[in-house]
Amino acid sequence: MTNEKPEFWESAFINKQEMLGFEPSKSAILTNDFFVQKSIKNILIPGIGYGRNAQIFRDHEMAVTGIEISKTAIDMAKKHYGTGMTIYHGSVIDMPFDKHQYNGIFCYALIHLLDANDRKKLISDCYNQLTDDGYMIFTAISKEASTYGQGKLVSKDRYEIFDGIKMFFYDRESINTEFGKAGLFEITEVTENYPFFLIKCRKGHQ
Repeated sequence: MTNEKPEFWESAFINKQEMLGFEPSKSAILTNDFFVQKSIKNILIPGIGYGRNAQIFRDHEMAVTGIEISKTAIDMAKKHYGTGMTIYHGSVIDMPFDKHQYNGIFCYALIHLLDANDRKKLISDCYNQLTDDGYMIFTAISKEASTYGQGKLVSKDRYEIFDGIKMFFYDRESINTEFGKAGLFEITEVTENYPFFLIKCRKGHQ
């Protein structure tokens, strides 16, 4: 069972509305700079939420497509950012939602909420929707987080933190294990509300 539970995210967005504000995350800013440098024009954001990490890419003339499990979050995105984005309503576990190939994919603070099988599927599904030489960038929570080791141990490095939310905490070894065959070429660290890894992959890079 994953954390891709519509009712949890639906109530989270209903109750907290724009819980993270409208400024893009540090990871989104770094990813945007990288995508601009690489002339990326067409990106997919699995788990787009209410769009706070999407607008920076649109401001730099990238077409953005999203996937989001919460209908409330999608409605909020349309309200704040207009209707110029296609956002598929559903779980990332059910990818792909279209047959497009994207030259950039940005997946923020989502993969660590999934179990091992669903993480593997998400990485594979994203990789398969990249154009040749396309880039995908994931942010994932690090074992350096203060919440690591707290709550109920579910499986190795995975804990039930609160409200049934389970998190897998990454280190460089587990990143290499999970992303090693998906064109992994760089792992950096970035501090947001939690310490994260910024994981960069390129299709065709082994």
